[in-house]
Amino acid sequence: MRLCAATGCILHLIEPLGFSLHNRYLKRAGLDYWNLVDIRKYDTLQEFFNKCHGGKYFFVSIAGRRYYTEFNYQPGDFFIFGRESTGLPQELLDENSGRCMRIPMLESARCLNLANSVAIVVYEGLHKHMFRGLS
Repeated sequence: MRLCAATGCILHLIEPLGFSLHNRYLKRAGLDYWNLVDIRKYDTLQEFFNKCHGGKYFFVSIAGRRYYTEFNYQPGDFFIFGRESTGLPQELLDENSGRCMRIPMLESARCLNLANSVAIVVYEGLHKHMFRGLS
């Protein structure tokens, strides 16, 4: 949420979530950011795809064959991340193999946490456009 507040990105959340947006600790952690974030919630991944068009979808996964730095991003593109525990569904990755990306790390490391992964990829997308709109 703070990353979206700081960058002007829309936060799209797809059920089931591993947390509650009504959780008092979650709200307290970002209390001064709530008014800066455009949060949109969807019941299913299909609902998200039906409602969100206009940009390309990029899928972040340890199964991606290309690095996140190899893609050209445009404003309005979407970065799709899976759950920390399970990642994205394999069939989704198979159907979109040309737009699957990975963050390089040691083979012995299982994964980065979700917040770090999102920050890395979002800032790369912003970097490609010279951080337009940010100071």
